[in-house]
Amino acid sequence: MRAIDHHAWTNRWRDRHPLEKLLPAFTLLLLTLFLPPLTTGPLVLIGMALATVWGAGVPVRAFVSVMTIPAAFLLAGAPFLAISVNFVDGFSVQLAPAGGWLALETTVRALAAVSCLAFLTLTTPLTDWAPLLRRLGTPASVVELMLLMYRLIFVFAERALTGQQAQAARLGYARFDRSLHSTGLLAGNLFQRALDRAQRLERGLAARGYTGELRVLTPERPLSWPHLATVMTLVGGIGLLGGLLREWL
Repeated sequence: MRAIDHHAWTNRWRDRHPLEKLLPAFTLLLLTLFLPPLTTGPLVLIGMALATVWGAGVPVRAFVSVMTIPAAFLLAGAPFLAISVNFVDGFSVQLAPAGGWLALETTVRALAAVSCLAFLTLTTPLTDWAPLLRRLGTPASVVELMLLMYRLIFVFAERALTGQQAQAARLGYARFDRSLHSTGLLAGNLFQRALDRAQRLERGLAARGYTGELRVLTPERPLSWPHLATVMTLVGGIGLLGGLLREWL
C-alpha cells in the first residue's frame, strides 16, 4: 500500500485535475460493463495500462503488482462459473454448455474494470478527491472520516510492522503456538493504541472548536479542457473500435 501511495504522489499526472482522470476512467468502466467484453475488455485493459505506464509514468511493475491479486482471485473463481451442479437425479457436477464462454467473458470484463480502478489508484492520491467530493455534495463528515482513516492506516501499519519486528527478534514466531500468542498480543496492543489515539484526536479537535469539518487550503488545479477533450476522444475511439470488432468477429 505504501508503494501505491508513493506512485500516486509522484507520477507525472499528479498535478492534473482529478476530473481529467476520473471522467475517462469512469467512461471506460461503463463501456466495459455495457459493451461485449471480449472485444471491448482487452482494449480497455491495454488503454488503461498505457495511460498508467506511458502517460503517468508509473513503473510497469507497480501496475502489474496492483493487478496481480484481483487477477489471481478471478482466475481461481472462473472454473466455478464453467461447471453446473445438478440435484435432480442425485448429485452431479458437469461442464455447463455455455459455462466456459461465461467464465471467459466474466474474467475479461472484471479485469478491464479493475484496470480502470488501478489507474485511478496509482495516479491520484486520496486527498485530491476530497475537494471534488465536497463539490458533488458528499457530507463533510463522510469526507473527513475517509481522510482520517486514510492517514491512520499508515500510522498503525508502521506500528504493527515495528511491533512484529520486535517480537521476531525475541523469537516470538519460532513456533506455531508462539506465533498465535504474539499475534494476539500485537492485535491487542494495536487496539489499545487505536482507542488512545482516537480519544486524543477527539480532545484535540474539541479544543480547536471542531464543528464537523476541517477547513484547509487546497491547491487550485485548473481543468485542462484540451487535455480532457483529447483523452475523451481516445476513449470514444476505444468504444468505436470495440463495436467494430464485434461486427467483424
